[in-house]
Amino acid sequence: MVTSEYERRIAARFATFDQDGNGYIDREDFSRAAKALLAEFGTAARSDKGQALYIGAEAFWQGMAGIADRDGDQRITREEFVNGAVKRLRDNPDRFAEIARPFLSAALAVADTDGDGAATVEEAARVLKVLGVAEETARTAAAALDADGDGKVVEDEIVPAFARYFTVPE
Repeated sequence: MVTSEYERRIAARFATFDQDGNGYIDREDFSRAAKALLAEFGTAARSDKGQALYIGAEAFWQGMAGIADRDGDQRITREEFVNGAVKRLRDNPDRFAEIARPFLSAALAVADTDGDGAATVEEAARVLKVLGVAEETARTAAAALDADGDGKVVEDEIVPAFARYFTVPE
């Protein structure tokens, strides 16, 4: 049962991970996200960037399952997600950032179409849209990720922002 405002906000984040909308998060949701990102940016799954993205997605899934899959069925329900965030991540957002880092780093590399080591704000918005964020929200969020205002989004900007978003304080 979701009771506090904090728990309600965390529960709203659940849909971001439930890529297929079936009511739980599983390994396939992470694979689906990786596949969609590769398609959006025309990157081959067997390329170094493609492989890194799939490896990052698997690592992210394993970390999330370790935190939230309390019954060990390889699926994270909305309740398990909320409880995992409330009990295990609220006081340690850096833990969540480290779980997400391999996927986020690989996603930025895929989005970095000019190979300069950073994604443009527009490329970051494309990533967010592919992951299910509404277009206007994706643009606003991507612009906010550019913490230093240089028009680029790098890992050091996105990882802490991602952790803050999913481990919102009360």
